[in-house]
Amino acid sequence: MKNIVKGVLLAGVLISQQVLALTLTEARQQGRVGETLSGFIAPVKQDKETLALVKSINEARSENYQKLADSNNISANQVAELAGQKLVARAQAGEYVRGINGQWMRK
Repeated sequence: MKNIVKGVLLAGVLISQQVLALTLTEARQQGRVGETLSGFIAPVKQDKETLALVKSINEARSENYQKLADSNNISANQVAELAGQKLVARAQAGEYVRGINGQWMRK
């Protein structure tokens, strides 16, 4: 019985942490991250939560770019660059994007 209670409590804590976790949309809207022409997001703010989100999103993007590259006989870098152009173009007003000069700007 104790183990079941501990398991339920642990699950509740994990779910609470997931609910409180920063989403990509929130990070964009809060000016914490921005899109780059490389196809990956980069942190505008350097706090722990933002950096963890950037790492997680970029790892997932890298895997997806590699899958697309493999199925289309092109390099993952080509896929990433194409995605980067589209993601920068689609950024919403007020969100950060990194220009070709490497500087952040708000759309």
